[in-house]
Amino acid sequence: MSEEDDPGPLYLSRGRVRELLTTDAAIASQRAAFTALGDGTAELPGKIMHPSRFDDSVFFSYVSRLSADTGAVAKFGSVNPGNAAAGLPTVHAVITALDPVTGQLAAVMDGTAVTTLRTAAASAVAFDALATADSTELGLLGSGTQALAHARAVARVRELRSVRVWSPHAGRRALAAQQLAAELGVATKAVDSAEEAVAGLPMVAACTLSSTPVVRGEWLAPGCTVVSVGSFEPTRSEVDAEVVRRAAAVVVDDPATAAEHAGPVVEALRAGRLSPEQLIPLGEVLTGRRTARTHPDDIVFYNSVGLGVQDAAAAWAVIDAARRGEARP
Repeated sequence: MSEEDDPGPLYLSRGRVRELLTTDAAIASQRAAFTALGDGTAELPGKIMHPSRFDDSVFFSYVSRLSADTGAVAKFGSVNPGNAAAGLPTVHAVITALDPVTGQLAAVMDGTAVTTLRTAAASAVAFDALATADSTELGLLGSGTQALAHARAVARVRELRSVRVWSPHAGRRALAAQQLAAELGVATKAVDSAEEAVAGLPMVAACTLSSTPVVRGEWLAPGCTVVSVGSFEPTRSEVDAEVVRRAAAVVVDDPATAAEHAGPVVEALRAGRLSPEQLIPLGEVLTGRRTARTHPDDIVFYNSVGLGVQDAAAAWAVIDAARRGEARP
């Protein structure tokens, strides 16, 4: 292709990313990402998570490559917990992707939408792999952008019958429940306590930025699958030590990354309640190399801190859809 014929890189706004990356496409991308990890074919350098000395923000950088057919992808962004009070996403980022052959810039896209969609989609993949087949009720801790995305994604892998929503702000949790009920057509209730959101349910998703536990192990019913996406650095633990202690299996996105970044895992390893060998990679569950749930009554805990390969898979799903001229109906 001559320089005159080269259309140049794609520049994709947040709205365009949302049009191109449907929930089902996001789930498919995350299944591909973790399968590649399980097969050992993805390239995954270590990520940078750096708490700022100036405020409570955390800035981060991930790089990865999913496959020979897709080029390297880098994401740079920050987590700003104070945004929640202003009704803004707490994570903002930009993603760049390079051509797999030439290394030329292939795309620049909004990383906030990609992060939201791929995080929730990965949790849906985890629930699909780890939760019992008859799990139809979801407890949702959090009422922000990520929590809503989680409910939408889980609804694509399980026939949800009901959702309970809790977050510290009564107005926001009520609004989230109303929105999900209208979108999903599922009985959704805002509840007054985290315990009420969790107790007796087969699936629990913690989507907060809490540095102290919002899910306690004593509340969990036999057979419960707990997913935490807010415990992404050593100082953040959405679940208490009892969740880890009661878990028949502790599943993570990547053991080496979790041992360094996942708050509940870091603490359990430090205290000797968990060994590195006990950490089960989600990708190895998907590829059949490891087993997590062995009995319907097992409690299974999945702690995700987020990986660059997730962004790589999602970003190339967006690029491929853009090149095909696809959009959400």
